[in-house]
Amino acid sequence: MKMTEDRRVVLRSPRYVLGEVETDHSKIKGFAAFVDDRRMVPDAAMWGWGTVRRTELDTATLAVRAGRQTLDAAGVSPDEIDALVLCSNTFPSEVGEHGDLIATVLRGLGLSDVPVTGITLNRCASLLTGLQTAATMVAAGRHRTVLVITTDAVPDESARLADFALFSDGAAACLISQRVDGAPESYDWVADAHAQDPASMLQGTEISADLAKAANQRLFAETGIRVEEIDGLLHNNTFLPIVMMKEVQAGFRPSQLDTSNITRVGHCFAADPLINLVDRQSAGGVRPDGLYLLASSVSGLRMCVLLRAV
Repeated sequence: MKMTEDRRVVLRSPRYVLGEVETDHSKIKGFAAFVDDRRMVPDAAMWGWGTVRRTELDTATLAVRAGRQTLDAAGVSPDEIDALVLCSNTFPSEVGEHGDLIATVLRGLGLSDVPVTGITLNRCASLLTGLQTAATMVAAGRHRTVLVITTDAVPDESARLADFALFSDGAAACLISQRVDGAPESYDWVADAHAQDPASMLQGTEISADLAKAANQRLFAETGIRVEEIDGLLHNNTFLPIVMMKEVQAGFRPSQLDTSNITRVGHCFAADPLINLVDRQSAGGVRPDGLYLLASSVSGLRMCVLLRAV
């Protein structure tokens, strides 16, 4: 979806929170056996192994903390929020618990009679799916300001280790709204795209560089922008060689990637692209009018959102 002047949408005030307990990768329960079983070279620098963040809190609390930070940063009161899009890889398995989760998040954020849309199933691309959903709501004129939050934590420590990443607990949030003149930390929504192959969604299937290429082709054909014009690619924080190989195969230069958070925080489920944008922004690495591509790849799916810094 490409945004036109008559339906201008912006992403505003991205923020995130991480699990409050910082743990070196070597201290993760079962890590040594994990490496041995997979016959991985025990070279932390090569893989980007560093620290992960663990929480003692529930995902609702993480969501509230991230959402509050976004509201405070934007200077927006809860009564200015028209809708909430809540994303997670794992919502409660019991349907009866869904209402408890929503009520806890709404109450914690000071929201009341706003519609809530839950986004899941797209795994670590669910945040970008949620952002696209919110952008469509705003572009259609259905809502003026939508709060989007993604929140996740591993169900147990054994799930912190995966063949492609070390997982951290945390949440990220931002506003998707009509453009507000003078609003700080704003990014124009230029366009979004996806590429999907259902046959490749089976568990254990590798991330596909071809799907990233296909999504790029759709995105750049629609906008007339070339891949080399992208100032920064904000990708998932999977193992360093996987990110470098797949994104370079997709047409990006190594200089367009920022891989420092792979070591610093690991893979925080769907929140990675927003986390990486926030950290780039905080470090002064976002230039006015610069182009920044949020992108997530999971088996069988690539999602991307192209933003221009206001």
